[in-house]
Amino acid sequence: MSLEKIIQNEKMTVVDVRTPGEYMGGHVANSINIPLDEVPKRLEEFKNMEGPVVLCCASGGRSEQATRYLQQNGLEEVYNGGSWFEVNAFA
Repeated sequence: MSLEKIIQNEKMTVVDVRTPGEYMGGHVANSINIPLDEVPKRLEEFKNMEGPVVLCCASGGRSEQATRYLQQNGLEEVYNGGSWFEVNAFA
C-alpha cells in the first residue's frame, strides 16, 4: 500500500518525532509530538494507537530510526512518512 493511501486512512495516527520546539514551528494537523528520545519510554502508548502509525520529522532520518525501533519491538503497522511536509501534502 502506498504512503498516500495509508495517510488518507481515517484511523491513521501521525506521530512527529521532532523536538517540541520544531513541532511548534509547524506540524501536520492532528499529529502527536513524541520526540525521538522519548520513543522507547512511550512504547506502550504506540502499541495503543489506532490504525496505522505514520512517523515524520524534518527530513525522514529521525522518523526512520523511530520506525525501525518500533518494528523491532513488535509493531507492524508503522511507516516512515519522511518529512512532515510530505505527510502534510497527503493529509
